[in-house]
Amino acid sequence: METPLILLTLGALLLVGLVADEIGRRTRLPRVTLLILFGLAAGPSGFDILPDGFQAWYEFLATLALTMVAFLLGGQLSYSGLRENGREILWVSVAVVIATAAIVFSGLILIGAPLILALLLAGIATATDPAATKDVVRQARAKGPFTATLLGIVAIDDVWGLIAFSVLLVIAKAVAGDGGAAVIAHGAYEIGGAVAIGVAVGLPAAYFTGRLRPNEPIQSEALGVVFLCAGLATWAGVSFLLAGMVAGALVVNLAEHHSRAFHEIEHIEWPFMVFFFVLAGASLQVENLSGIGLIGGGYIILRIIARVAGGYWGGRLADAPASHRRWVGAALIPQAGVALGMALVAGSHFPELKEPLLALVIGATVFFELIGPALTQLSLTKVGERGDTRAEEE
Repeated sequence: METPLILLTLGALLLVGLVADEIGRRTRLPRVTLLILFGLAAGPSGFDILPDGFQAWYEFLATLALTMVAFLLGGQLSYSGLRENGREILWVSVAVVIATAAIVFSGLILIGAPLILALLLAGIATATDPAATKDVVRQARAKGPFTATLLGIVAIDDVWGLIAFSVLLVIAKAVAGDGGAAVIAHGAYEIGGAVAIGVAVGLPAAYFTGRLRPNEPIQSEALGVVFLCAGLATWAGVSFLLAGMVAGALVVNLAEHHSRAFHEIEHIEWPFMVFFFVLAGASLQVENLSGIGLIGGGYIILRIIARVAGGYWGGRLADAPASHRRWVGAALIPQAGVALGMALVAGSHFPELKEPLLALVIGATVFFELIGPALTQLSLTKVGERGDTRAEEE
């Protein structure tokens, strides 16, 4: 693709992000949903106006954007914040993952899904979309204990989700008659390797950032941490989400001399998120929605029920306020990149299921990314922690 065309496309997408942001402010529609809808319209499922080869950038931009999100979410896991909301974060995140896996698996078996497919989908259903959740919180200018708990949950629940998916994948391999030892080893390597990379990057970053300019780490330091996490994790074949989150958690807890690294990332994160969400929408094929059938429809309905039930159950275990119990599950509906990654891993182990599995997960992702941000917004409004953005701007 020629350089002028690349620059024109990038410039146009950034302007689209500006328009989506303005529409979101005036109408309170989630800008994540608006960007995904634009991507659908601009991609092969719509007018197909994006240049040939531009979607090849999706993996690169998605890795950078999601590592930034993970680093910022790790910053929500401060000791002081966990001491205040840690019980609710832990109980709700664990309960939601357990309830999601159990309800989706049981429900799919009842409607006649094959055992192996039900196991794989139960694991994939545990994944969330921290990027969408975080952006809705920022757009709504939400603040309060529910918001802090929600951000803490989306920062950690994909860790439990990866563990649950790895366990269910081992069980599926055992059911299929294949040895599960290699799958267990791979799951342990992915989680352990990501944690190790996060520690290797986060520990030095916690000490050295902010030393060149006292109390004010420069932007290149913060970007260097994110790029190192993304690059090392991708090279090692482990979760860059988990690596970025671990690095962020270490910096926020150990770098007592500053907190600027997170602000520097926040200042430059949005352009990357625009590219990520637009290209995510462009990569989704609407025709897949017509092919997901009864099992796909059941997966969508069961996952929504499971998130709400798991959030309520976890909230009761944590003695959370009644409003938190009712709405935290609905705020955890968004699902995107992590689920697609899980589907690709599952497809590599079960090639005969790869195409139907990807079609189902992609179709469900379109649905969850369209309604999920709106439900997160609604949840923030119902618990009374949504800011009146229009009043503030006036």
